[in-house]
Amino acid sequence: MSDRSPPSSDRRIVALDVVRGIALLAMASYHAGWDFEFFEYLSQGTTGHGAWKLYARAIASSFLLIAGASLVLAHSRGIRWRSFWRREAQVAAGAIIISVATYFFTPNAFVFFGILHQMAVGGLIALAFIRAPLPVTIAVGLGLIALPWLFSTSITDPRWLAWIGLAEHPPVSSDLVPIAPWTGVMLIGLAAGRIMLMSGGWEALRRLNDRLKPAWPLALIGRHSLLFYLLHQPILIALVWLLSQVAPPDRLAIFDRECRQTCSEVRDEAFCRSYCDCARDGIAAEGLIEPFLSGNNTPEQSTRVNEIAGACSAKIDMAR
Repeated sequence: MSDRSPPSSDRRIVALDVVRGIALLAMASYHAGWDFEFFEYLSQGTTGHGAWKLYARAIASSFLLIAGASLVLAHSRGIRWRSFWRREAQVAAGAIIISVATYFFTPNAFVFFGILHQMAVGGLIALAFIRAPLPVTIAVGLGLIALPWLFSTSITDPRWLAWIGLAEHPPVSSDLVPIAPWTGVMLIGLAAGRIMLMSGGWEALRRLNDRLKPAWPLALIGRHSLLFYLLHQPILIALVWLLSQVAPPDRLAIFDRECRQTCSEVRDEAFCRSYCDCARDGIAAEGLIEPFLSGNNTPEQSTRVNEIAGACSAKIDMAR
């Protein structure tokens, strides 16, 4: 079975734009959660664990699958180098903007190889497979996805090598999307795009264009995905910051969350509930909650907080 030529119509496939728009809105919802965590409406680490983490990975996967499939639509008749390098330059410029902005905003967790970096580098790698035998593309894609589970090395722990994806202890970053496994996901998307081309799937989707006219807002977002990506997070951060000025998070609730999260690592739930209630009341009574949470407490204040915590621990243990 050989690849068919792309359909003669140059019209965009609206369904692809709509799916991309949905993925972008999902990404914005995840970033909104990150912003609420940053401004302490949610517990620290919330968006990096459990269902939130799976949600983020599903969103990243959808972007890269779409990016791989889109390469087929753009270059299956032959690589259009001028349009490829223009798009590559736009994505790379966006990646640099993200790195610089996050370096100043969160220097200890800045984005040194995020989703845009992956799309730029991964897209260049995937382009080499645009005419490769389909089984080879699928095998390499699955191999890259599996590689980090099979092999890692501390040699690639530093940031300048962590983008490969084989680090034993990757550097902290608010968005790390390394070559392995994520370029593998893009290759699977490319393979899926090839299969769609061979089976007439793209033309079938194109015939849905008129039916999808009511979804034009999603299609518009998907059509301008890079612009949406670059603008949505500054807007969301500004909105959550404004909310924090009008209705700031409850500092006592923040103390409770952090106390119970830390306590639960070494003690049972019943102890932690009583201990944290006692510590919160004692620390708040002496006006030390804000200095404690902000990390700006003096040595004397730190000593007093430790004394209160120690007294509460002893009190709860004696009562059990």
